Amino acid sequence: MTYDGPTALFIDGEWVSAADGETIETVDPATETTYATVACAGESDVDDAVAAADGAAERDAEWRSLDPAERGQYLAAMADEIEELKDEIVLVESHDNGKTPFEATLDVDMVIDTFRYYAGFTDKVHGETIPVPGSRIDYTRREPLGVTGHISPWNYPFQLAGRSVAPALACGNTVVLKPSSTTPLTALYYAKAAERVGLPDGVLNVIPGSGREAGTALATHEDVDHLAFTGSTGVGKSIMEYAAEDVSGITLELGGKGPNVVFADADLEAAAKGCHYGIFMNAGQMCWAGSRLLVHESVHDEVVDRVVERAESTPLGSGIDDDGRMGPLVNESHRDDVLEYVETGVSEGATLACGGDVPDDKQTGYYVEPTVFTDVSNDMTIAREEIFGPVLSVIPFSDREEAIEIANDSPYGLMAGIWTKNIDVAHDTAERLEYGMVSVNEYPVTFPQTPFGGYKQSGFGREQGTEAIREYTQVKNVNINVDPR
Repeated sequence: MTYDGPTALFIDGEWVSAADGETIETVDPATETTYATVACAGESDVDDAVAAADGAAERDAEWRSLDPAERGQYLAAMADEIEELKDEIVLVESHDNGKTPFEATLDVDMVIDTFRYYAGFTDKVHGETIPVPGSRIDYTRREPLGVTGHISPWNYPFQLAGRSVAPALACGNTVVLKPSSTTPLTALYYAKAAERVGLPDGVLNVIPGSGREAGTALATHEDVDHLAFTGSTGVGKSIMEYAAEDVSGITLELGGKGPNVVFADADLEAAAKGCHYGIFMNAGQMCWAGSRLLVHESVHDEVVDRVVERAESTPLGSGIDDDGRMGPLVNESHRDDVLEYVETGVSEGATLACGGDVPDDKQTGYYVEPTVFTDVSNDMTIAREEIFGPVLSVIPFSDREEAIEIANDSPYGLMAGIWTKNIDVAHDTAERLEYGMVSVNEYPVTFPQTPFGGYKQSGFGREQGTEAIREYTQVKNVNINVDPR
């Protein structure tokens, strides 16, 4: 497929080249060939985009003063346009990111659902009345923040951008979206949809660019009122420092080292299937990946056998012109990092049950075999650090107390899974796990209406659901003394 989609920056309703003429070349991870060349925003382009968004965020501007129900109609129309462009976006995402069309289709469908969900929310963003002493009326208003910046990651380029852009727009904010320079293409389709539906100029601006220049410029810009960032914990900490300088708001969705806890009474086939999907989907390049498998010692060997069998039978490939169900990693550098983690696991004494190398029949493309380690202790590097690849660490436990202790012994706290037929065990374990999301008897799972976010170094703030409305609005209290005698 030859890329013929948008390649320019989208600022103030216009497609423009980068001011300095810089471009980004993207590489198809399955073929290692150049797929597209797009404009690369610099600091002055960020300034232009923020200025456009700032103008569109003024109180008397069209977007801010629009009836909320009409704003919802724009979001619904964007959902329709994205659905119209769905087949094109799916293939572009596959070529740009490496994920299979099956996985990319799930992502686009999630975005369509998300825009429709928030389209129905625009006229339901409201405050409360508060009883106070005396002859007073006291109430709150939920108002837009103003300009929101969005720095989206390369692992789910389209879905995770839409996850934050949709509620920000629904609340009446204006948006500057900077996608990862590794996978910049599908974010431009938000601009394409906005242009098609006639979104007012400046309301949505999309500026592909490097994290070092464009990302930093957006994160430190004094006219950005709130920044949503999804990515590494290290970069997230830097963004916290930037936000502190301007006392601006941030939403951070960072790393993870998710445990799947399989108790002895679990449906072992369902658990093996869910745990396989939870680590090898998107080639393990997921913040919510179930990268630690905690298994009761009585069923340890059986569960490992089932997971290894599934791993070894997973077809690798792009999924575009073959039957691949797990695609390549995003680029050569990341593949090398993942393979280095595999070497570290072996050197620290873990047993390589399967995988751990580049497939013999995939010498082109950034593929790594689905990899399972056993004999892992929770203090090993592969159990502590986020690998962000198709590498599973299996850790046995003897009882529930030990399982919870191991699961919580992590700097991260994004998502955890529980596998049991005992509802009391499920509730008690879910309550005691230090994770922002817990899923029982399936993994991973989320919906537009359910909050997404973590504890500890997995970040703070929540995307999705009504929680996102709180992220993208600010509360104003109004007190009226109706009898000021």
